[in-house]
Amino acid sequence: MNILIADKFSRDGIDELESAGCKVTLDPGLAGDALRAAVAESNCTVLIVRGTRVSADVVSASAQLSLIVRAGAGYNTIDVAAASNRAVLVANCPGKNAVAVAELTFALILALDRRIVENVTDLRNGVWNKKEYTTARGLEGRTLGIIGMGKIGQAVARRGAAFDMHVVAWSRSLTDDRAEQLGVECCASPADVADRSDVLSLHLAATPETKGLIGADVLNRLAPGSYVINTSRAEVLDHAALRAAIRERDIRVGLDVFEDEPAGGSGAFCDAIVRAGGVVYGTHHIGASTEQAQRAIAAEAVRIVTKYKSTGLVDNCVNLAPSDRAHYVLVVRHYNQPGVLAHVLGAISFARVNVEEMENIICAGAESACAQIKLDAPLADDVLEKIRKGDDRIIGVTFARLRE
Repeated sequence: MNILIADKFSRDGIDELESAGCKVTLDPGLAGDALRAAVAESNCTVLIVRGTRVSADVVSASAQLSLIVRAGAGYNTIDVAAASNRAVLVANCPGKNAVAVAELTFALILALDRRIVENVTDLRNGVWNKKEYTTARGLEGRTLGIIGMGKIGQAVARRGAAFDMHVVAWSRSLTDDRAEQLGVECCASPADVADRSDVLSLHLAATPETKGLIGADVLNRLAPGSYVINTSRAEVLDHAALRAAIRERDIRVGLDVFEDEPAGGSGAFCDAIVRAGGVVYGTHHIGASTEQAQRAIAAEAVRIVTKYKSTGLVDNCVNLAPSDRAHYVLVVRHYNQPGVLAHVLGAISFARVNVEEMENIICAGAESACAQIKLDAPLADDVLEKIRKGDDRIIGVTFARLRE
């Protein structure tokens, strides 16, 4: 199996892939047309990326490409729709960078509260200005609001509790019972979180549903002088509304992600947020950039690829169709010999019924097997009879409706 890695990747991970019999090409400088050419020339089955954008042109560059692994959690840099159209599976490595992102989140919170950047700048400029910086509010007893309670949100909540902060949270899947288990208070909406927060921290995936979710209706519920932290994705935040909140409500902001990030690892930076005035701190999209996180992410990417190589199954796949597409199941018990399933599938195809899922389970001794075939439409009685009687290696056939 040929694997192309288009970003930095741990040497240990590469060694593991090669030990598993994979041919690995590492080229962390690839992007755009160069990435497309490399996918075509390498004949890779698997493409592994971190922040590199994978466009529709890259996805279609090689018929051999069947799996793209995002060595990280967010996959908004990959054209998932284009991948799905070509039956290319996309997997990510969620939760492996949770500690790293949570640590950076609190670095930004503390830096905002103590105005660390201005302190350092004055010292480097030969200015002693203790009077200016003795007005920090402190975190103990303040309310930390978290929007998005996945692995990262939970890690931030634990650190908030360690600072003796009261933690409130909202997530689409968060229930009162789950919130109690996590030691947080469940809110009804993002606006409800903002209404109660001194610090608002965002930990949402970039999806069509979350795009611009944190807008003026949420930001204007914050008390003047509150803090907003975004170490998730730029798309979840309405940056025009954020700039207005900085100017009009003295909101302090800590960002690791921006609307106008340079495409590569370095370049000119001209995001409008840096001209908004007020206290705006930023880092260079480095939330997951610790040695610990990168080792954990690389290990997960290796696990996904090696399992795919040995079983054909993809863990953490983000572009599978909903499992409720199939409404019927055909169970065929048969002798484990060539041509039996071809007979069954031929009858289904002739009936113009589509197979949504299929699994053929081999019984002990490998003499017989049980095929479970999920279908999008019913099979007529004559089709079922044709399947039963058309091959004497069929042991038994049952057909059932899965759901209304």
